[in-house]
Amino acid sequence: MNIRLPNAPLTDEQLQQLNNLLQGLDGWQVDWLSGYLSGYRAAQSGTAAAEMTPAVVEPNSKLTILYGSQTGNTEGVAGQLAEKAKASGIDVKLLDMAEYKPRDLKNEDYLALLTSTHGEGEPPDNAMDLYEFLNSRKAPGLKQLKYSVLSLGDSSYEYFCQTGKDFDARLQNLGATPIIQRVDCDVDYDDLAEKWITDLINSLTSSMQATAAPPSAAAAMSQAVPAVQYDRKHPFAAPVLENQLLSGRGSSKEVRHIEISLEGSGLQYQPGDALGIYPQNDPALVSMLIESLGFDPESPVELDDQSETLLNALMHHREITILTRPLVEKWAELAQSDELNKLMESKSAVTEWIRGRDVLDLVQSYPLPGIEPNSFIKLLRKLPPRLYSIASSQAAVDEEVHITVATVRYNTHNRERGGVASTWLADRLTEDTTIPVYIDSNKNFKLPDDDDVPIIMIGPGTGVAPFRSFMQEREERGARGPNWLFFGDQHFLTDFLYQTEWLTWRKSGLLTHLDVAFSRDQAEKVYVQHRLREKSIEIWNWLQEGAYLYVCGDADNMAPDVNEALIDIISQQGSKSRDDATEYLRQLTRDKRYQRDVY
Repeated sequence: MNIRLPNAPLTDEQLQQLNNLLQGLDGWQVDWLSGYLSGYRAAQSGTAAAEMTPAVVEPNSKLTILYGSQTGNTEGVAGQLAEKAKASGIDVKLLDMAEYKPRDLKNEDYLALLTSTHGEGEPPDNAMDLYEFLNSRKAPGLKQLKYSVLSLGDSSYEYFCQTGKDFDARLQNLGATPIIQRVDCDVDYDDLAEKWITDLINSLTSSMQATAAPPSAAAAMSQAVPAVQYDRKHPFAAPVLENQLLSGRGSSKEVRHIEISLEGSGLQYQPGDALGIYPQNDPALVSMLIESLGFDPESPVELDDQSETLLNALMHHREITILTRPLVEKWAELAQSDELNKLMESKSAVTEWIRGRDVLDLVQSYPLPGIEPNSFIKLLRKLPPRLYSIASSQAAVDEEVHITVATVRYNTHNRERGGVASTWLADRLTEDTTIPVYIDSNKNFKLPDDDDVPIIMIGPGTGVAPFRSFMQEREERGARGPNWLFFGDQHFLTDFLYQTEWLTWRKSGLLTHLDVAFSRDQAEKVYVQHRLREKSIEIWNWLQEGAYLYVCGDADNMAPDVNEALIDIISQQGSKSRDDATEYLRQLTRDKRYQRDVY
């Protein structure tokens, strides 16, 4: 219908245009138009008032201002921005870059980054940590972040404002969106800096008010969609961030510290949990196996009701480095080999033959002519994940997980061999590799809930990994309970894993006692159980005070030796019989005060 307004201050043509517009609108569109016109009128008539009255911004909106400054100029401009932003109703957090935790960037919505450039295009000292973090593979995606950069420099230098340019480029590369474009200031920076501040605040007030609007129906629906749940059956493809050699030059061992990103996975873990990793078989071993069988690597095979190539099945899905008795028994039935059948008559002989051999040895030693690729694949068991004790606290490293890996390499039966996962992680990971991971929770290896309780940690070799997570967690919690570590390995100079961190914690007082045993540094071998016996009085006193005992590492030798030492300590210092001391230790286990993660 046409609206007739006799006294309307509109021409007939304007009225006709308004009628034409309204006829094509639904009710909710008319409501929106009403609000739009009110805002449009306020913007026209309220300019002078707006200049005097700060824009009202939603109280939850916050601008984080970070400054990197060598001489103080940038810090001064950052202070000016903070004052004017507060006057405009914006909640402000002003920080020196050196005081800022880089991982918090993923929690920021609005960022103003101000920096000078030092030397030949280098960041100022207090910006170095943030600069290196953003330019590392640890940097998170920042699609939620809106930012702007103000860069101070001197155009007489070749790399004028280079640090600001680098920050700007990297933030955009990580997905962040500029609020306003970067401004590069010369030595006479005052006017440009003031204009940048004004433009930034004007843009911020608009942006913050817009984002404070109620979510749309589509947004609400998208928020209701549950996140993907990653677990053993559905592992997360996690990028490898760092892969560092921990053992020193000349060590007989190769131990690596590996840092992995969990960003976007939603995976959560606690100190004491393990990381499950689905590894890949050695392509050289796969190739030799396929060649020995005379197969085409592209032959199709049925794998869990899906078709795969033989090559892919052997690389990613089937175990080929470990021989099992059931596999050898099935092979013997098919091979019709008198020699193999005779071997199978003796259980001990089969066990001895299997030790140190893999599927390639079986195929080469007892050929099976005529077997088809699909039949061969069905004989093999699935490639299981490998578990590694987590060496980090999520409270300290956020969406990362760290593990400590001893690379397994050995020569047996005239062939070089290696652990499936450890050699894959050590030798064949490229910079952009992702690895399938999941969290394997361990409810029986956990810190006490009471942060005042003492703990004794016994972890030789890579068994020290979970205790690094324990210490990081207790540090983050501000736990006051005493902490005591017993660590052992072969040589002090080459095998003291995470030495710097342990010594730092000892110096700070977080690590109350540190006792080490390096077995090959003297004529007589010394192990952690020897150090335990030397400290028997103190250990008994700690147990009487409610201390928790933790042991992690080798189940075959170390764990029984440590258990024996503990029984002796309890017997001697507690004036108990061996049976009573054993029962005392068992009661500690029942009370969750004696926990072991042995393998």
